[in-house]
Amino acid sequence: MPVALRVFVGVVGAAVVVATILSAIRTTVLPRGTQSRVSSAVVSVVRALFRLRARRSDNYESRDRIMAMLGPVALLAILASWLVLVLGGFTLIYLGVTDRSVSAAIELSGSSMFTLGTTTAAGVGPLLLTYAEAGIGLLILALLITYLPSIYGAFSRRENGVALLQVRAGIPPRAATMLIRFQLIEEGPYRLTELWRQWEAWFADVEETHSTFPILVFFRSPQPDRSWVTAAGALLDGAAFWVGAVEHPVDPDAQLCLRAGYLTLRRIAELFGIRFDPDPPPDGPISINRSEWEKDVDEMAAAGVPVKGDREAAWTAWKGWRVNYDHVLLELARLVEAPLAPWTSDRSPVSGI
Repeated sequence: MPVALRVFVGVVGAAVVVATILSAIRTTVLPRGTQSRVSSAVVSVVRALFRLRARRSDNYESRDRIMAMLGPVALLAILASWLVLVLGGFTLIYLGVTDRSVSAAIELSGSSMFTLGTTTAAGVGPLLLTYAEAGIGLLILALLITYLPSIYGAFSRRENGVALLQVRAGIPPRAATMLIRFQLIEEGPYRLTELWRQWEAWFADVEETHSTFPILVFFRSPQPDRSWVTAAGALLDGAAFWVGAVEHPVDPDAQLCLRAGYLTLRRIAELFGIRFDPDPPPDGPISINRSEWEKDVDEMAAAGVPVKGDREAAWTAWKGWRVNYDHVLLELARLVEAPLAPWTSDRSPVSGI
């Protein structure tokens, strides 16, 4: 191999190794919402394959069982891609710095990566490279091992909130059901301050963890009829009802919860390239029509919820909140293939399934 070509091959190999290490660090260590190109590409490919498999199922339960494996398999696929890229990068480096054939370079790279010791290198430079490759392989494995507790800790906290909302809002979760149940329990004027504060904290935690570890978005709830997306939608709709359509003492925590919620959904949507209007007009279009809204308001009023008398003003206020998260909520429901729930996944069908 000519010297110039060997240098070029070695430089390309070094670039591949460096890019892979940076991808691993961005994915597992960097506390910032940035998508690694390698990880993002792997997840996209794995998701496409799972969707092809799920398409053959004729009911949601079967599709859910298949898609439940998406997150864990994608996580292992990301690890495998890092190892393959490092192995391939060092193979190119060995081709550049030694006189080995392609097969011999692959053998040396594999032996070094997995510390098998079946092949050794001659010379100080190649020998140091084998040690470096072995260290990088162990580093990547260690990063993934330390990454898993953070992933499952965040998943557990998220699902705890989703499970608690099931008690309040039913299955599938509905905003009207939640407010009616609180009304029946309280038997009179009531405040939901503590609920709004809990969910403001829940949204803040989800934003931080799901933007730092985007793979969490695809981890499905333990129960097939639950989803963090549909839970978030029901809670936000309930808070919007509370602020815009229900008579109650001044309760600014509901508005803070609403703002925390739609900002969280927007931040996660940005990571997956979902476009949205960051400052939509209060009278902008939403996926909920007036008759649907009126039906739920009538249901709440019949159950004793103190609904405001001016329905026009109440609709305008509720719609003014919903427009902030309507589009991203439906797109996230489509992205994660959420179970059927009113006002979220029921109007964002997954194409091709």
